Amino acid sequence: MNWKFWKRNKDKTKKKSTRREWTEAIIFAVVAATLIRTLFIEAYTIPTPSMERSLLVGDFLFVSKVNYGARTPMTPIAFPFAHHTMPIIGTKAYWDGIKLPYYRLPGLSEVKKGDVVVFNYPMEADSPYYRPVDKRENYIKRCQGAPGDTLRIINAQVYVNGKAAPNPPGEQTDYTVTTTGVDLNPDVLADLQVSIYDPSNPVPTMTKAAAAALKGYSNVKSITPNIKQPGKADPFNPVFPAAYPKYKLSPKNKDFDWNVDNYGPIIIPKKGWTVKLDSLTLPVYGRAIEVYEGNKLRIENGKVFINDKEATTYTFKMNYYWMMGDNRHDSLDSRYWGFVPEDHIVGKALFVWMSWDDNASFFHKIRWSRLFMGIH
Repeated sequence: MNWKFWKRNKDKTKKKSTRREWTEAIIFAVVAATLIRTLFIEAYTIPTPSMERSLLVGDFLFVSKVNYGARTPMTPIAFPFAHHTMPIIGTKAYWDGIKLPYYRLPGLSEVKKGDVVVFNYPMEADSPYYRPVDKRENYIKRCQGAPGDTLRIINAQVYVNGKAAPNPPGEQTDYTVTTTGVDLNPDVLADLQVSIYDPSNPVPTMTKAAAAALKGYSNVKSITPNIKQPGKADPFNPVFPAAYPKYKLSPKNKDFDWNVDNYGPIIIPKKGWTVKLDSLTLPVYGRAIEVYEGNKLRIENGKVFINDKEATTYTFKMNYYWMMGDNRHDSLDSRYWGFVPEDHIVGKALFVWMSWDDNASFFHKIRWSRLFMGIH
């Protein structure tokens, strides 16, 4: 046998060009990073003040996929590390010609009330986006209601199954401050972490602790939270389901007179729960039935048809959740667009690994006290 021939071929396979070595290294790095992001942990940035003061704009988080179980890709063909839009060129970063069914690996726990959760924004199922579930924008809120819970908001206090829900320590809301005519000291407002988001409409937003401290200053006559009255809908700031009148059985059906501070009661759907469909329930659950659970729904002569069959009840196929921001008057959350389906859940926020304040001076841009801070 010609052993020299075998040795010559073996030696040749050992040699790799520099280009090939770099290519293989890059492919390995991309595959490894993708698996880690998909199955274990992913970085996330807080872009809006909806969770202040629990989480601040500029906080960088790690989000665990393990806690609730990793969701397998539903839109598998996508550009690595781009969520839904390609940077710079602005085109779609995925191809939705292939879609896989929803499946979640076993996790450490279910989503619990009080958890800070990252999820896909459900309303991007609509125009103009029509994005697949896993390519919808990432949102972060606190879970206030779990499947099967009855949730109600009375004077800005959340009640779940008739009991007052614990309020997050960083929860804040808008206040009206009346002074003696002497302006509030900007340094005092900064020390108390009072926020004014719109200079043209300078409404102070703060925690209860900050409000109590501010009330003690001699130039403050009164300070009261801006709580909307019960039984009065806000036509300029409509909430769910009145904000989406598509599912009214009749134009004569009474609209819901809920607002952001006095809301409900509302039952959060649970997998296997059967709801009777009528003028009170269809506006609340119609979107979940049609959009999130993929049924054809139409209303004809005051009757409901699901997949072309008349229906008086519906049994849910998925669990749903109620998500709200800790910044109660500056948060786009479930009060405005309803339930979050279980297939939209991305993961649980674990801790802040970095925090950057764009508005601070150069030497104070890093919020050192927030580095590696746990999220509660």
